[in-house]
Formats: sequence, structure tokens, C-alpha cells
Amino acid sequence: MSDKQALTDYPIHKLLAERWSPYAFEDRPVADADLRSLFEAARWSASSYNEQPWRYLIATKENPDDFQKLLLCLVEGNQVWAKSAPVLVLSVASLKFTLDRENNRAAIHDLGLANGNFAVEATARGLCVHQMIGILPDRAREIFEIPQDFEALTAIAIGYQGDPNLLPDTLKERDLALRQRKPVEQFVFSGKWGNSSPLVKR
Repeated sequence: MSDKQALTDYPIHKLLAERWSPYAFEDRPVADADLRSLFEAARWSASSYNEQPWRYLIATKENPDDFQKLLLCLVEGNQVWAKSAPVLVLSVASLKFTLDRENNRAAIHDLGLANGNFAVEATARGLCVHQMIGILPDRAREIFEIPQDFEALTAIAIGYQGDPNLLPDTLKERDLALRQRKPVEQFVFSGKWGNSSPLVKR
């Protein structure tokens, strides 16, 4: 799907190594069957007390009015490139437990897990997803009438990897740049905070 496979220090599944978030998308629709499977993957994510706090709003270019409404929920910097994706999704978390209406401290974590499943399933299908924190939650609440106990947290652009040469220069540079991550020893500790675990120390 891309030439940006992660250069890992330790072996991982190839779908995880291949997954990345482009800014450039082809002008090519995504099959409904593939989209259904992305949401099915999210459905089977783990969640605290099996609460399944994730909710999604989807818009495709096949319905221009809905697509424009969802595009307006992104910050301007994200609208610049996300308008080229054939599918946009707004991911929303239910912040209260259904049973007792207490705050669900795991809701945002669990939405992230669901979106992780979503992204891996997309990669398996030759699709790319680009997740964004740069959204306008208040505008999303107003446009889509999102209830008070729910919060729009991220947006997701979905499609097929496009030509980065068609992007503005700053975004083109990001799409062409090598992928980088902190080494594992910088975030896996033992004994005390900041002390790299012998498991991963090189």
C-alpha cells in the first residue's frame, strides 16, 4: 500500500508496520462493504464493563451535504487536505455509564481502542485512515445535535493513498518524510520512573 513501512527494532505484525496516516487521498470511493467492516472491527474492541462507549457519524462524498457538514467540524488546517478524502467520520464517546449514569473514566481510552481496531482493519483492506484531534466539538454538537453526555473527540479521514505531489508544500513534506518513533527504552520503565527496563535496554 505504501513505501513507508515502519523500521521496527523488534518484530511486529505487518499490518501495524504498514499503517500510517497520509494527507494525500485518491479521488476514489470506498466500497460500502469495506466501510461496514471497519465499523464491525470497532464493534469488537474491548471496553470497560463492555460499555462500548463509541459512537460514529459518517459522511461520504456521495452525499455532498452531509460531507460538507462534517468537513465544517474540522479546524481549517485539517479541512485543507481532508476535503479530498472520500469518507469522513466523527468519533464520539459516551461519557456516562448506561447503568448508573456515573462518569466513565475509561470512555476516551475505549474509544481509542475502537479506533485502533478501525485503523488496523482499514490497513488490512488496502485503505488509509488519518485520525485528527483538530476538530470543533461545539460546532459538531450543534450541527449534529450530539447529546450533552456525549463528546466528539476525533475525526477520521478514510480512503486510498494519493499523490503527495498534489498537496501544499508543507503537507507534501510530511507525507514524504520518514516515519519516526521514540525508542522503546524511552517509555518502558522498571524500578522507578524514567529507569529503562532491562527488558528493552540496548
